[in-house]
Amino acid sequence: MTKHKIEVQEGSGNVFADLGLPNAEERLLKTNIVAELHRLIKQRELTQVKAAKLIGIHQPDLSLYCAATLRTIRPNA
Repeated sequence: MTKHKIEVQEGSGNVFADLGLPNAEERLLKTNIVAELHRLIKQRELTQVKAAKLIGIHQPDLSLYCAATLRTIRPNA
């Protein structure tokens, strides 16, 4: 069995920046917002309808956020 040496580098805390992607800070912020939405909805056992009412948006918009890729999340959606 051949052993291969694997080089490991410590990340910056922003995987998007580490990968050299554009708008890394914005991508990280959006990812954190969606993760927190998921966490709170699960923790409070909310439906999307109830959660949307609590945060003051329409349920289809919340659904979009929860299922979104980074490209579909818009700060003023």
